[in-house]
Amino acid sequence: MKTLLLKKKDVSALITPDMVISAVEESYMAYSRGDTIQPPIVSVALPERNGEMDVKAGYSKTTSMISVKCASGFYDNRKTGTFPNSMSTLLLFDGTTGFPLCMMDAGTVTGWRTGAAGAVSARLLARKNAKTAAIIGTGDQARMQLLALTSVAEIESVFLWGRSRDQMLLYLEEMCDKVKCKITPADTPQSAVMNADIVITATPASEILIKRDWIRPGTHIIAVGADMEGKQELDSLLFKEAKIVVDHLEQCSLRGELQNPLRQGVIRREDIHCEIGQILLGKKNGRETDDEITIFDMTGMAIQDNVTALKIYESALDLELGTYYDFME
Repeated sequence: MKTLLLKKKDVSALITPDMVISAVEESYMAYSRGDTIQPPIVSVALPERNGEMDVKAGYSKTTSMISVKCASGFYDNRKTGTFPNSMSTLLLFDGTTGFPLCMMDAGTVTGWRTGAAGAVSARLLARKNAKTAAIIGTGDQARMQLLALTSVAEIESVFLWGRSRDQMLLYLEEMCDKVKCKITPADTPQSAVMNADIVITATPASEILIKRDWIRPGTHIIAVGADMEGKQELDSLLFKEAKIVVDHLEQCSLRGELQNPLRQGVIRREDIHCEIGQILLGKKNGRETDDEITIFDMTGMAIQDNVTALKIYESALDLELGTYYDFME
């Protein structure tokens, strides 16, 4: 038996927004049902390189598939023009034999499944009449979040802020042709978020970017950037009055945006509304009033990669895409 290799161009040709949104919803529900095994994330921090590497492994009891993904974030790459800021590789194994079925570039998988997670949260937690969004950040995930969001919500206007004016202009140049909404650069984070119905933070920041007083009632916040101890984008006081939903409670408590208000005593674990899979399963309510502030804190789960990768692998088999290698020789 041979192992299928899927290059970036193969994955890009196979993946679709509907596929990934479906995969993310399936993965959240599988986790909430107890149908997954997910060891703690292994992280390697390289501050001297402005970089990091995360290893996420998971097993699906439903499909008997094991996935292992290595994802890097080296945030000076785009400045030098050598590589993307984020890169990742995924291995998919048969969970009954351990055989490596597929090795694929997972940069597109990571980008789309993280964007889809934000979109799923917006569908469940944002106001139904949400029309404006703020994007804080100009990197790869800031792009994917907007692409996914506009596939589930009728966003008319987007306010963009990033630390680099040049990167904001590059974002505008790339994204204006990909989405129908108007994108306007903002001078400050405050001016970006103060009139937004949905706020997305997607930076590697370790300091507060969004303050409590800037957020109006009814706003939905999608916290993407904090995925490691020490990171922070949101004022902890935001959590005191908000309905808090997470993807994975333990992970978010240790390495998500949630780590900060918990550590500071602003909230307790009992104040967290639920994990998002519980809403999808009908066990918990989503948004209940137009005035409540909702926060979705995500750190990403291996089962998201697992379910998405299997869908891509099965599509590749159907369409006969990719190259086979015999690693057992």
